[in-house]
Amino acid sequence: MKDTNMTTTPGYSARLSRRAFLGAIAAGAGLIGLPFSLRAAPGATGPAIAFDGDALILAKDTLSRSDGAGVWIDLSDPTAGGILSLATHPGRPGRIAAGLTRGGIALSEDGGKNWESRSQGLPDGPVAAITVAAAEPDTIYAAIRGDGLWKSEDAGRSWVLAMDRPWLVDAERDLTALASVDLATGMGGIWIYAGTELGLTRVPDCFCRWQDVQPGDAMDALASGKPAPSEAPLPEGETINALVSASSLPTRLYAALPSGIWMSEDAGVVWSQKSNTRALAVAVHPTNADHVVAITGDGLIESRDGGANWTARARA
Repeated sequence: MKDTNMTTTPGYSARLSRRAFLGAIAAGAGLIGLPFSLRAAPGATGPAIAFDGDALILAKDTLSRSDGAGVWIDLSDPTAGGILSLATHPGRPGRIAAGLTRGGIALSEDGGKNWESRSQGLPDGPVAAITVAAAEPDTIYAAIRGDGLWKSEDAGRSWVLAMDRPWLVDAERDLTALASVDLATGMGGIWIYAGTELGLTRVPDCFCRWQDVQPGDAMDALASGKPAPSEAPLPEGETINALVSASSLPTRLYAALPSGIWMSEDAGVVWSQKSNTRALAVAVHPTNADHVVAITGDGLIESRDGGANWTARARA
């Protein structure tokens, strides 16, 4: 991918971004409505998966929780709609943030038993991806399908637009996956990594511009605007279905793609394929970067050695 800074991309000033276009409509009509094609089916749930401590939260057709020992307990879905995405944080055990098919965020503080809407200020549209800031467990980021990247610093009670969608190959592209990555080269140490239908991009938490993942001092590279050298990137042109950073080893990332499960040990510069099974979602244990669980077309698979070996994980 090329530099994705929308404010400096040649010719971008001559284009009207979706945010500016919708803002103009809203100012004149007082109403914003997304096209029907951008709305997910109201009852659809998942696939999405996340660790809450040692427990797994699984959204696939229904919502369920496994606290280990292979026992799954059904949970109630948020009344506001089905779940498209899930996020947790090791600093807030029991708290689960869910991006909803009908738009908006639901938050549970008791491991998924009860849910509260946290959507004030968010635009209408399915929440395709959600993540919690690595160093700030009350800061949540949400990617709205057909819109941009939104940010809340009060656990979803209020929201502001953080960034428009990245401009890739002459169009704004939806974000399909999000991960907050704690790196020394970020502004304050934090980067937001994002998957798109075309591959991987990222933005530092100063939200100055989207850029390719590259080696070395990433902030210097961001300032210079030079093209990113690529050693072994993720396959180009593939949708990134899910993306997660290991809390215990932040430079390790896992990605779920149609071509399988991929892992990076250096914050996304070099990637290696760990499974060639079509992957829909992935989660990594908060204290064990080698323990990873993924949703595939055939069910759940689990690895305890960083993806070197996989076994099927039963769901009752």
